[in-house]
Amino acid sequence: MTTPQDPQLDELLVLGDRVVKMATAGGVTVAECLLRNGAELSAKVRLGEPELVEEAGHRSVGLRVMKGKQVATTSTSDLSEAGIERFVKDALELVELAQEDPFAGPADPSLLADPTSLVDLELYDPSGGKVAAGEAIALAKKGEAAARAFDARITNSEGASFGRTAGGVAMVLSSGFRVAYKGSFCSLSVVPIAADGAGKNRRGYHWTAKRFLAELDDAEEVGREAARRTLQKLGARPVPTTEAPVIFDPDAARSILGLLAGCVMGSAIWRKSSYLVGREGTRVASDLVTVVDDPLIARAPGSRPVDGEGLASRKNLVVEKGILRTFLCDSYSARKLSRGSTASASRGSSAGVGPGTTNFILEPGKDSHDAIVKGTKRGLYVTEMMGFGFNAVTGDFSRGAAGFWIENGELTFPVSEVTISLNVDELLQSIDAIGDDLDLRTSTASPTFRVAKMTIAGAG
Repeated sequence: MTTPQDPQLDELLVLGDRVVKMATAGGVTVAECLLRNGAELSAKVRLGEPELVEEAGHRSVGLRVMKGKQVATTSTSDLSEAGIERFVKDALELVELAQEDPFAGPADPSLLADPTSLVDLELYDPSGGKVAAGEAIALAKKGEAAARAFDARITNSEGASFGRTAGGVAMVLSSGFRVAYKGSFCSLSVVPIAADGAGKNRRGYHWTAKRFLAELDDAEEVGREAARRTLQKLGARPVPTTEAPVIFDPDAARSILGLLAGCVMGSAIWRKSSYLVGREGTRVASDLVTVVDDPLIARAPGSRPVDGEGLASRKNLVVEKGILRTFLCDSYSARKLSRGSTASASRGSSAGVGPGTTNFILEPGKDSHDAIVKGTKRGLYVTEMMGFGFNAVTGDFSRGAAGFWIENGELTFPVSEVTISLNVDELLQSIDAIGDDLDLRTSTASPTFRVAKMTIAGAG
């Protein structure tokens, strides 16, 4: 949504117009300019004392140019007169050196959004965007103090951190398309430490994150929950190697969902670097599983009014009751796959374009978190995963994990130093319960879910 009344956005649009005009005057057939500006603040306290305060502004311009089927991208943070001229000149020189790509080209102009009719997704909070260092430190102190005061067994702390970012983004295309909007995001995390005997320490954490400052969880409650989670880890041990059901809490579950996200990208499909090649229209998960990519959720972290090529954002149904319905494509990968774009283009700071997710969500089920645990006679409840062991081509998956052992529907003792493994194709098709506890703290989000059986490698 173009907002000429906002000086910050208007300045970006004016500069974008200028860059595009300079590029087309230099002989390219297509010029696409992405501009960003804004500021970030990060504040950390440890043991009640400020340890770090960083505040920085950012501004950048990225340019993608095409001359026939030749493409080049470049970017700069030098917005001086000389910097802009050199930046555009670099793009014009690079495009002459580029090899032709028969699939290159901009998005179909007839598919571009109408910038005057875009939905207001409430992406910017003036209060959150203007949090000063003093307020950030105070919130971090409050969270850490609550954690340290929660229990005498909390003996140390890795600190508490508050961060906020806010700024504007604009896109100007040589087709005449112009759009600009603002966004903000803020977060608070607390990381207490508890002594666990024999010189061992256990570290836990909890965090909250939202676009609007007023929607953050209370700082003291974040600290108390971080302390609870830390204390629950005391006495953690491995379990004997076995096969059993595994429940993933929302933080661990979104990590699994993120693996699927990478495998449904159109770029992964045409490169044949995904185990889902040729699987469209077939079963890839249990019938409890429905996954959407939805950029139109108000105030959600991955929301946006248009995609990276200027197409109006739309909700895509990726998996419907276990059946893979679509791959997520920008214009380029869509051409490679002989289909249309799903308005899933993501444009980086260099103005390079590729497919990406927005709010990639496993839709919640009807079971409560507690009901899923109580319905599990014996198994592992996973709260953390470590390392990275995933082969996107074969689907093979294996990662270190920590959490709690379940006996007769109860969490009985903390577990650490185990490895869980199962091919992701089989994992998703073995999901037999999905919780109702979806929380959109992150753009890839999942409720609790249970996998009927996985290999758990532990002690012996």
